[in-house]
Amino acid sequence: MTAVVDRRIVQDDVRQWRGLVVVGAWAALASVALIVVQIVVFVVWPPPETTVGFFELLVDSPVLGLLSLDALYVLSNLLAYLIYLALAVALWRVSRSAVVVALAFGTLGMAAYMASPRPVEMLALAQAHASAGPAEQVALIAAGDGMVATWTGTAFDVYYFFNLVTLLVLAVLMYRSAVFTRATAGWGLVAAVLMAVPSNFGVVGMAFALASLVPWTVFAVLVARRLLRLAAER
Repeated sequence: MTAVVDRRIVQDDVRQWRGLVVVGAWAALASVALIVVQIVVFVVWPPPETTVGFFELLVDSPVLGLLSLDALYVLSNLLAYLIYLALAVALWRVSRSAVVVALAFGTLGMAAYMASPRPVEMLALAQAHASAGPAEQVALIAAGDGMVATWTGTAFDVYYFFNLVTLLVLAVLMYRSAVFTRATAGWGLVAAVLMAVPSNFGVVGMAFALASLVPWTVFAVLVARRLLRLAAER
């Protein structure tokens, strides 16, 4: 009886927020497609290791240069935020306090990340560097070094840990909900645990970041399927 009541109550919430739930479901599927694109770009065109390398790439191929500076990752995080909002609707009745906490950390984390990437600024510096004299180039490279440091600095780490809290709380709530399967919650927990080490923490961080893509992909697909079914139920 508890499961039936829970599903009916959740269905009432979904009806009121159906548009957001559907958008969140398609955002989950779009995030999976975007992961594939990002992996292909990373493998086929590895990002430069120096500021000068980024400048040269941005001048020779602006689009590829912007992609190497995580321009797609900005979109990926926006999609993730839409997923969190849709999950908040489905999990609201499980624990309103926990949902608010999860969204608060998610909002602050996403805001912190949006302040960290510098693709447009780096493009402007690269164009200036290409036409500058030797002395000006040194100053522009120093400015570029600062941009790169900011890109993977404190704000990036704050985003990583806050995003971990958001996903962890939502996954735990899934275990207490009759709407999502335990498998969905489990994949979410695994993805959250692998986010414990930010990708800018050397080789270990990069390994954890790449490993987290697998459970996140499965989690996103399962969440998308469930949300679409909820939105379609009458």
